[in-house]
Amino acid sequence: MKHIPILFAMLAATAGIAQAQQKKPRKPNIIFIYADDLGVGEIGAYGQQKIKTPHLDRLAREGVQFNQFYTSTPVCAPARCMLMTGRHGGHSYIRGNYELGGFSDSLEGGQMPLPEGTVTVAKMLQQAGYATGAIGKWGLGMHYSTGSPNKQGFDYFYGYLDQKQAHNFYPSHLWENTRWDTLNNPPMNVHKRLDPATATDEDFNYFKGKEYAVDAMTGKAIRFINENKSKPFFLYLPYTIPHVSLQAPDAAVQQYVGRFPEQPYYGQQSYASAKYPLSTYAAMITYLDAQVGIIMEQVKKLGLDGNTVIMFSSDNGATFNGGVNAQFFNSVSGLRGLKMDVYEGGIREPFLARWPGKIPAGIQTDYVGVQYDMMATFAAIAGIAAPENDGVSLLPEMTGRRNKQAQRPYIYFEYPEKGGQLAIRMGKWKGVKTGLKQDLHKPWELYDLSADPSETNNLAAQHPELLQQLDAIVKKEHRPAHIKEWEFLDSKVTVKEKM
Repeated sequence: MKHIPILFAMLAATAGIAQAQQKKPRKPNIIFIYADDLGVGEIGAYGQQKIKTPHLDRLAREGVQFNQFYTSTPVCAPARCMLMTGRHGGHSYIRGNYELGGFSDSLEGGQMPLPEGTVTVAKMLQQAGYATGAIGKWGLGMHYSTGSPNKQGFDYFYGYLDQKQAHNFYPSHLWENTRWDTLNNPPMNVHKRLDPATATDEDFNYFKGKEYAVDAMTGKAIRFINENKSKPFFLYLPYTIPHVSLQAPDAAVQQYVGRFPEQPYYGQQSYASAKYPLSTYAAMITYLDAQVGIIMEQVKKLGLDGNTVIMFSSDNGATFNGGVNAQFFNSVSGLRGLKMDVYEGGIREPFLARWPGKIPAGIQTDYVGVQYDMMATFAAIAGIAAPENDGVSLLPEMTGRRNKQAQRPYIYFEYPEKGGQLAIRMGKWKGVKTGLKQDLHKPWELYDLSADPSETNNLAAQHPELLQQLDAIVKKEHRPAHIKEWEFLDSKVTVKEKM
């Protein structure tokens, strides 16, 4: 009988542990949706008038909208690297689009891979108990390389590994982890040009297939959410829309045909020809919006709304080729520059976040954020310490606790392509340098973005003290790149010093 109290004590302790475990809150799910070449002005919440984006507009109404938010750099692969690693352009391992292989299936080689040992947001969250999935365009290494998403913290991957393959929305295949997943589409050269004098409807139909890659990706995303609904998950959704080629299902395009004054695009600026280029471009963005709606509806259906943060942004500004007319759609809201420019039109992006019960509805903020903040932000959402990174957590600003939001003296951009470019946002001021590969001593341009968001009035001559601060920031933030194609600062300085 004397053992009975001990038994009761053990049972009570076990029950107490179980009760404590039940009360322990589950970490929030994180869904990050990433558009491709979407300009800051191409959704309704940011002023778009011609393209319908009802689901993204709802995301903005029910959450927070950042009005001064930036990508880390103005082109695909390095922007994705910086998003994944929390590093800016002066520290990032990948700083430009370094292409490997060719366009055909037989030459698929991807881009420069992330190296072994890279600390990514996916590894960080995986170690914190998250199921991790990436569905869309990767661009940071093929499945056989060190850059494979499955080697960089993602339990599951589906989509394009090679950015060049993503030029075609009706590809012969996508990748599921390390497995080739055949789609029901014929081989297609999306860079084939048509002759304007002889092109027929049948010629334009060459660029259409049977399985639209975006539909396949959304299907896999829904499956990932369903399979991981009982545990915390991180889902990274880098959709390929609206990056050219101009390709969308006929039913989506027909919703816009007749609304715009348009002429056929025959592939003269590369990428697939399109009979209705303006309608197709608008349809692609509306189609992207529809995918956001599908994801939001599934999260709600599973009862996960209150414990899921859904975020949306894009990798860089609107493109300049492939039949896209950024001016017609006011794609960058009248800002200067496009993709591959460090002027505002190339790097200013939408950023929306929704988390019912945590993020108040209808917040708009002018806090200056940047995508290399995401590592710190995801860590704060998950309630874990972030690895070393260049960003700050935006969670206080997102949740309306602005008095808790870390302030920053500047954000730094370094981009080696298109002649070598620098930009620094410092309060209301922005310094820009371009053409540095031709002339390392190019002077700073200086703009007051509070009065001149389109960067038309260079005030550099009036503020020499600010230019000295900008020089000091570059000296502090730049680390030499690991390949010479990306080094346009230190190497030339060293030559000059030796002379």
